[in-house]
Amino acid sequence: MKINRMTVVTLGVADLQRATDFYREVLTVSPNTSHGGVTFFEMQGVWLSLFPLVELAKDIAPHVPADPVSFGGFTLAHNARSKDEVTAILNRVEAHGGRIAKAAADTFWGGFGGYFADPDGHYWEVVYGDMFKFDAQGGLLPSSAAE
Repeated sequence: MKINRMTVVTLGVADLQRATDFYREVLTVSPNTSHGGVTFFEMQGVWLSLFPLVELAKDIAPHVPADPVSFGGFTLAHNARSKDEVTAILNRVEAHGGRIAKAAADTFWGGFGGYFADPDGHYWEVVYGDMFKFDAQGGLLPSSAAE
């Protein structure tokens, strides 16, 4: 059995309602809150799950500390179809309470992007690169298909 795809990204959040409201506005996707205590955003190819940080820590193991750190060592990413889309997304994020951690700019590898932090400090990269190709539904194609 291969585990070669991601299906859910779970973020431990300080305030479930605040995080749900933020992502509903930024993603423009209706949340699924029918499972009590957790929010799901059903996105193309992967679901985003929001779960109270304390409960997530308990779910992982009894001794995992529930205190957030300033940077957890990972980012989430959204590949945009243009530089204008990068800018528009970052503007939307900021308008809804996100913090721009790095303004959109040209990247060292030839792309264009920036970073934002959601209300719980989770970092997202919003980036455009002409080497990224998309399928009809907006999913990224494998690099071998982009050649």
